[in-house]
Amino acid sequence: MSPLSQVVSLFLVAVIAVPLFKRAGLGAILGYIAAGLLIGPAGLSVFSDVERMFHVSEFGVVLLMFVIGLELQFSRLRALRKPIFGLGSLQVLTCILAIGGLLILAGKSVNVAVVIGCGLALSSTAFVLQLLAEKGELSSGHGRLAFTILLFQDMAVVPFLAFLPFLAGDNDHGNWEQMLLDSGRVVLSFAAIIIVGRYLIRHVLRFVHTTRVREISIAAALLVVSGTAFLMETVGLSMALGAFVAGVLLADSEFRHQLEADIEPFKGLLLGLFFISVGMTLNLTEILREPVRLVLATLALMIVKTLLIALVGRFGGHLKPKAALRLGLLLSQGGEFGFVLFALSVQLGLIDRTLGGQLTAIITLSMIFTPLVVSAMEQMTRRHFPDEPLPFDEFDDERTGVVIAGFGRFGQICGRMLGSLNIPFTALDINPEQVDVVRRFGNIVHYGDASQLDILRAAKLDEAKVLILAIDDVSTSLRTAALVREEFPGVRILARARNRLHAHRLMDLNVHWLVRETFLSALHMAEEMLVALGRDRSEAHDLATLFRQTDERNLLRQHGLHEDRDKILQSAQEAAEELRELFEEDQTERQDS
Repeated sequence: MSPLSQVVSLFLVAVIAVPLFKRAGLGAILGYIAAGLLIGPAGLSVFSDVERMFHVSEFGVVLLMFVIGLELQFSRLRALRKPIFGLGSLQVLTCILAIGGLLILAGKSVNVAVVIGCGLALSSTAFVLQLLAEKGELSSGHGRLAFTILLFQDMAVVPFLAFLPFLAGDNDHGNWEQMLLDSGRVVLSFAAIIIVGRYLIRHVLRFVHTTRVREISIAAALLVVSGTAFLMETVGLSMALGAFVAGVLLADSEFRHQLEADIEPFKGLLLGLFFISVGMTLNLTEILREPVRLVLATLALMIVKTLLIALVGRFGGHLKPKAALRLGLLLSQGGEFGFVLFALSVQLGLIDRTLGGQLTAIITLSMIFTPLVVSAMEQMTRRHFPDEPLPFDEFDDERTGVVIAGFGRFGQICGRMLGSLNIPFTALDINPEQVDVVRRFGNIVHYGDASQLDILRAAKLDEAKVLILAIDDVSTSLRTAALVREEFPGVRILARARNRLHAHRLMDLNVHWLVRETFLSALHMAEEMLVALGRDRSEAHDLATLFRQTDERNLLRQHGLHEDRDKILQSAQEAAEELRELFEEDQTERQDS
């Protein structure tokens, strides 16, 4: 088939399968896998080079880890070092010992048992995080602990891959030298990522965003991720781990929300492609040869991992029983790195090709079973275990009640007031130079175009109570107001208007409250002017108040007429006459009193 027809087939089966599976309550992941099975070698054979497709789709996992890294500041990651290295290593070691021990009892050699134990002890980062995201449990106690364990597993893949040649008997002096050389390259690569991420990437992004060309900013975001992944792959490390480190280094930068918004569409698309590739790898011939044996082996793997990981979560992570059980179920499947480990083991002669195919089938089946088992067990345990409070804070430590769109001279006043009251807020501004200047004075402001939906979602506007709409550009301000009213109806919009026409158009959009930027300051100046001309302070204040009330009534009265120039002129003349009459009445009352 031609490449175009393959692409059409890919999108067609995904668009049909995923909504059907979602409507049936089976989740999007199983829909993607079913789509891959249908067009893969075991189905219609639309795609034959599954390995190449799988390698390309792995970039979705890389983008996922980069976005997760953007959610974690380095200080937050440092605080997680104990659960990452403590509980992560405990989970991996106990699973290797348990699975390997059972295989030795079943008659396998020690080397084969170790290889299989290492491969099956790992879980699927993409599957688990996607399941947690679908259920809204990323910020839960078991969700947070699942993430730390998965992060350690990604790091553990490197020594696993390095250890395989020694199990195969290739442990001569030259190999030790090669291992030391590889270790040196790993250290240098991490040092390069840290240095470039800390001191160079921000300047490059600042330069790119001054062009105000969205396509170039997206290309820059993808370059950061792909460049980091390429560097990690070159030295034999996990691409996903390198992307995660790059994300952490940029988590406290002013471009955090913009990067997340630029990456998000590609992440979702490529993750879907990854799950489709998993469905393509399913070897039905291998499964149909010994279906009962492979299904029982898959269930045994999931039961062993569920029990061990639940114990780690219960006693190591101090989770309640229900949360510990959820953790075990979520991590009970095999992972994508197991495919890599078993493929290399077959090349090195540690396991034969038949066993390698069976192990690959077990991993794929465990991925298919996991969403089903998780849903079934949740329904069963909901009646026996009441929901318990979460033992962790929210995953994102910058949740806020206020988002300020536009952090120029107007928005900064609101920000200073919030900062003085220790009320957290998220500030967005489209001007990278303005962002740079404001951050130098200690303010936290992020680069981003607030008129884009993905930017507002990245800034967590759906969790905010108030949007301060202080954008200087009138058209951008109106686009943002319209977007927020449509997509985030629960958020109160307090808007800044440049002039009366801008105010009327904001009123058309039903903003909750607005103020004209120069009106009150000019009114205060007029009051001081009257005092300077000899009027009493109280009289000047009353006149200014009368002017403000009259003008605000006229602003409301003229709403709806702003598209008709003649009616606006007539209304303005009537308003001026009304104001003169009111001032005359006020003067008469003062003279009489």
